[in-house]
Amino acid sequence: MTGGYAGKILRINLTKKAIGTIETAQYEEYGGGHGMGSAIFWDLVGDQLPFGALDPRYVVTIMTGPFSGVVVPSAAGRCEVQGLGPQGYPVEWFTRSNFGGRFSTQLKYAGWDGIVIEGAVNGADDPVWINIIDDKVRIESAKGIWGLDTIDTQEEICRRVMPGSRFGEWVALGENYTTQIPAVLCIGPAGENKVRIAALIHGAGNGAGQGGFGAVFGSKKLKAISVIGTGNVPVANPKSLMDARLWYRKYQYDVDNPRLEKSPSSFVFSPVNANPADDNFLNKQPPFEPARPQACAGCPKACRMRLASGRSNESSCEDTIWAIGIQQTRKDKETACDLVQGYGINAFQMRPMLAYIEALHKEGVLGAGKKIESDLPMDVFGRVEFIQALVRKVALREGIGDTLSGGCARAAEAWGRYKRDTDSGLLNLPNWGYYEHYDPRLEVEWSYGSILGDRDINEHSFNMNIHHMPGITIGAGMAPVVPAEKAVEIISSKVLPYAGDPFMFDYSEGPTGIYSDHRVKTIAWHRHYARFWIQSVLYCDWVWPLFFTPNSADKLGPTPEGEPRFFNAVTGKKLSFADGVEVGRKIWNLDRSVWVLQGRHRDMEQLAGYVYNVPTTAPYYLPVYENGKWSYGANLGRVLNKTKFEEWKTKFYDFEGWNNTSGWPKRKTLESIGLKKVADTLQSKSRLG
Repeated sequence: MTGGYAGKILRINLTKKAIGTIETAQYEEYGGGHGMGSAIFWDLVGDQLPFGALDPRYVVTIMTGPFSGVVVPSAAGRCEVQGLGPQGYPVEWFTRSNFGGRFSTQLKYAGWDGIVIEGAVNGADDPVWINIIDDKVRIESAKGIWGLDTIDTQEEICRRVMPGSRFGEWVALGENYTTQIPAVLCIGPAGENKVRIAALIHGAGNGAGQGGFGAVFGSKKLKAISVIGTGNVPVANPKSLMDARLWYRKYQYDVDNPRLEKSPSSFVFSPVNANPADDNFLNKQPPFEPARPQACAGCPKACRMRLASGRSNESSCEDTIWAIGIQQTRKDKETACDLVQGYGINAFQMRPMLAYIEALHKEGVLGAGKKIESDLPMDVFGRVEFIQALVRKVALREGIGDTLSGGCARAAEAWGRYKRDTDSGLLNLPNWGYYEHYDPRLEVEWSYGSILGDRDINEHSFNMNIHHMPGITIGAGMAPVVPAEKAVEIISSKVLPYAGDPFMFDYSEGPTGIYSDHRVKTIAWHRHYARFWIQSVLYCDWVWPLFFTPNSADKLGPTPEGEPRFFNAVTGKKLSFADGVEVGRKIWNLDRSVWVLQGRHRDMEQLAGYVYNVPTTAPYYLPVYENGKWSYGANLGRVLNKTKFEEWKTKFYDFEGWNNTSGWPKRKTLESIGLKKVADTLQSKSRLG
C-alpha cells in the first residue's frame, strides 16, 4: 500500500451478524470513494441485478478517500455513500450521496478505508447500531435508540461509547487516548419508516440527503454507525504535501492583503474564508446573531456557521432556506431547519413539496374533502405550525404524509398528475424525480449530466466558475471577475485532455453551442473529472475544480496543477491530471453498466416536458458566442429543442463508445479501459452495446 490508505475496508453482514474485511489494495486503482464503491458493488451483486432498493441483497458502501484525515484543502472531511437509491423515479437507480464533517476522518484514524454493509437484520430481531473503536467492531442492540431523532441518537451513542466523559478531556480507548467524541452517522424517524426521501445525518449540519439512503438504513434496521479512531493516516511525501499546502495559500482570500475592495461572498468566490458561513441564509439580515465559522475536517473555506443560540444545527444552504418563503420569524426559519435535520429528511425535496402543495391547494384540488384528500392544516400554511405538521406527517407516514413520503414525483403519479404537472412546470423535477437545482434549459452541463446519470449531479464549482462569478456580479451591477472571452480562454486551457477549445463553453444555441460536438466534450470531461477527482479522491465540489479566482494575482485558479500535486504527495503515485480524468471515464462506464442492468435505455433519458416547452423568463448570465464575439448573454426565453437534444445524445454516445441506438457500452470500449469482466456480464444478460 502507498500513502493515504489504511489498507482495509470493513465488511459487515447484518443478516449473518458477521464482520470481515476487504483488502483495499485490490481496489486502489479507483482512487477511493466512489470508484471503490462502484467496483465493490459490482463485484458483490452486479450479476444479480436488477433488484429493488430495499431488497435484502442490497449492498451499501460508505467510503473515504486518500485525503480523509490529511491536511489537503477542502478534501479531508468528505465521505461517499453508494447503492440503489429509493428516491429515484421511475427507477431506483444505483446512485450516490456525499457528506462532510469528520466521519471519514475518524474512520481513517480507526484504520478503515470504508464500510460495506450487506444483508438486513432479521425480522424479529432488534434494530442495531455499529460500534467501531479502532480495529474493534461490534454490532450492538439499538434498544432505547430506535425511535429517537438524529440529535438525541448521536448524544445517546456518545454516552454509550464513552460513558462519563466530558468534552475536551482525555479519554482512554484501550491503550490509546483521545479528546474526540465518536463520529456518528445515523437516521431519524423518517429513515426508520422507510421514507424514500430520508437522509443520513452526521454531526451537526452534515448529511447525505439525495438518494434516500436513510430509507436503506431503515430497511436494514440499522440505526447508526459510530466510529472513533486514535491512529493516523500515512503520507508518502510529507514535505511535498506541506509545500503544496503553502503554495495553495495564494488562491485563498487574504484578509491582510485583499485583492478585492470588499470581502467577497464565499459561495461565489470559492475558496475563501474572509466571509465565513455565507451559506447559512438565516444570519444575513438583522437582528444578527453572534456566530463563528464552522468547517468540515481540514477545510479552510468554513462555509458553515455555528450560531450562539445553537439553532439551525450548523446547517447551510438548502437546509436553512427550504421553508424560508413562508416563515414568520427568524426563529421559525431555524425551527424548520432543525425539523428536517432531526427527523432525518432530505431538505432539497421539501422545497418543491411545499410549492406543489400550495399550488394544488390554490387550484382547489387538495384539502379536506377535495379530490386529493389532505389532513394538512392549510389554514396556517404561512406559519411554523404548518411546517411542523408537514415534516412530522412525512417522517411518520401519517395521512397525506404517507403519499408524500415517496417524494413529489411518486405523489404526483399517485394523484394521476405527473405528466401534466411536469409538462407545465408546476412540478419542476427535470430528471429522475429530482428537484431542479440550476435551470436545466440554460446550464446544460447540469441537466445533460443529470439525465445521462442517476440523479441531480449537485456539483457546484463548475457552476460557480461558469455562472455564479459572472452572473451574480453582473446582476449586482458589478463588473465580472474576468470578461467572457477571457473566462472561456482560461477554462478551456485547463480541461485536460480536451484543452484548447473555448467553444466547449459556448452556451448559445448556435453552431458551436449547446447542441454541438464541442458540448459533447464538455459533458464527457465533466462526468469523467467528477467521477474521479470529486467523488473518488473526494475533493469538495464547492471548491474544486477552480479555474479562476479574484484571490490570485493573475486570477488563475489551482486547477489542473493542484489536484494531482496533492494526490501524488499523499499517495506517492505519479498520476497526472489527465490520468485521473481517464480513471473517471472507467468509473463512469462502470456505473453506466450498472444502470444498463437495471434497465437503462437511451429512450428513457428524457428531461421533463417543461424543459422543452416552457421558456425562461429571468436573466441568467452565461458565456455565449454570437456574431463573432463573446459576451455574458442574459439567455431569456430559452427552451431546449428536443429534436436537437436527441441528435446531440447520438453524438455523445458515439464519443463515449456506446451504442447510439440503445445507449449501452460496447465491448471494445469496456475492454479498452480494463472492464472485460463487466462486458462479459453485460453480454450474458444480452445488454452489451
